[in-house]
Amino acid sequence: MNGGASVEDEVTRLAAELVRIDSSDPGAYEGELEHFVRAWLAPRVDAATATDGTPLATLEELEALPGRTCLRATILAAGAAGAGVASPGPADLTLCCHMDTVQLGDGWSVDTPALGGIVRDGELWGRGSCDMKGGLACAMLAFSDALGAVRRRGCAPERSVSLLCTVDEEDVMRGCEAAIRAGWLGRRGWVLDTEPTDSLARDAHKGRTWFELDMSGVTAHASTPWKGADAVAALSEAICHVRRGFQTLAPHASLGTSTVTFGQVEGGYSPYVVPDFARVWIDMRLAPPYDTAWARRLVEQAIAHAEESVPGVHGSYRVTGDRPAIEPNPDSKLLAALRDAARGEGYDVGTGTFTGYTDTAVVAGICRNRECLSYGPGSLEVAHKPNEHVPVADLVRVRAVLSRLACSVVG
Repeated sequence: MNGGASVEDEVTRLAAELVRIDSSDPGAYEGELEHFVRAWLAPRVDAATATDGTPLATLEELEALPGRTCLRATILAAGAAGAGVASPGPADLTLCCHMDTVQLGDGWSVDTPALGGIVRDGELWGRGSCDMKGGLACAMLAFSDALGAVRRRGCAPERSVSLLCTVDEEDVMRGCEAAIRAGWLGRRGWVLDTEPTDSLARDAHKGRTWFELDMSGVTAHASTPWKGADAVAALSEAICHVRRGFQTLAPHASLGTSTVTFGQVEGGYSPYVVPDFARVWIDMRLAPPYDTAWARRLVEQAIAHAEESVPGVHGSYRVTGDRPAIEPNPDSKLLAALRDAARGEGYDVGTGTFTGYTDTAVVAGICRNRECLSYGPGSLEVAHKPNEHVPVADLVRVRAVLSRLACSVVG
């Protein structure tokens, strides 16, 4: 690594380049950004050979969705290097970064446009600057630092390191799921994503369960409502029942209180007609012992209550998202290694929960991997908003800590 201002310039310049590439989801998606990252990595991977000419690293692509490609670069461990392995399994350390951002949106200041990548007042501004192109830049440079150390040594390390760049994280995380199916991620190995974490290591997540709840009624003229069955009225009864069900839940010691949000509602087609259909989209963030099975029972009770309250209606639902809660792991070896790396750079790392859901939470939930956490530059409070930004000092800190961590893994 270089020192001082050159490090700041390097990570900030790379992060700004990433911000200027539109990878919004939905929107432009990740294609152009994936091409950029692949072109940045390819010469570094190609140059990484042992003294006998054996490749020390691989670069792989995986089409997770039509036209949407995940990317993985891996520093091979001794035994895999030169063994002709088409695709190595999970690395000992995977730096996991998603390439998509939320939509660009409105409300950006004229001097800090969404795709500007402007540096001002010690901050990098633009869509994805903190969620998570700043973190992606830190991980790219950390991987390059570790790869450079291995290349200079001229032989494969005992442990492997991967940089994994996923798609679709801002939707339903099908990129991470594809990487799991491909064997890139699993129960073994440390997995660290670079989501914005306010300087903390965050390894705990509430569960995320999504519902679509429908009410079917009977149309009638608004002047003779007794001849119909009001689906909107029934839906309101169901919503209130679900909301009351959350009001008395006991909080979890680490994850806090379970929450529910009714994010979108639709129903009816005229103010003067009894509505025969209504739908609500429900977002539940569940802390143990409450889970999707408990949530199903609550929704079924809400439907029964609505059907009794408004005769003639019929309710139904489907689960559209089902992610389990991830409880903290205070004995995590990854957490201990991250703290050691941070102390080596002059920083302390506290712990906390993550209010959203991340790719590493998907790995923890599906693979039962207890060595997953988030650590990245910026604050989640400014993500997904206009005038999103990340402190340059955060970029420098996270790049330094991740570089030390990755280099410690490869020895």
